[in-house]
Amino acid sequence: MSWEENLLLRAGQIGMEYIMNPQFKKGVLELIVLESVRQKDMYGYELVEEVSEVIDVNEGTIYPLLKRLTNERYFETYLRESSEGPPRKYYHLTASGILYRDSLAAEWEEFQARVNGFLKGRSGHE
Repeated sequence: MSWEENLLLRAGQIGMEYIMNPQFKKGVLELIVLESVRQKDMYGYELVEEVSEVIDVNEGTIYPLLKRLTNERYFETYLRESSEGPPRKYYHLTASGILYRDSLAAEWEEFQARVNGFLKGRSGHE
């Protein structure tokens, strides 16, 4: 079995829904949240839905992260009236949040390039 087949088997992608390694998910979640809010201000549940399109998350994962990023001043929050109930708390990326997002994206690109380079170099050595 090749390393690719082994990875797919371990990830649960053969014959069933893709299941991401929890450590991979934890490592990239912050970047995905920051990037989502960089594109447009979002409220919590909207953000859960957006992030869930990329990786499987729930509210219990997202809300503590939003609180921490707000406490670290990467987000500002404001309330906006909703036609569907009480006002919603929206998250807005601050200038320091943009810089932090950019640094995480650069780290991600470097990390991904190194891992991909390593894996490609190893694929011919089976």
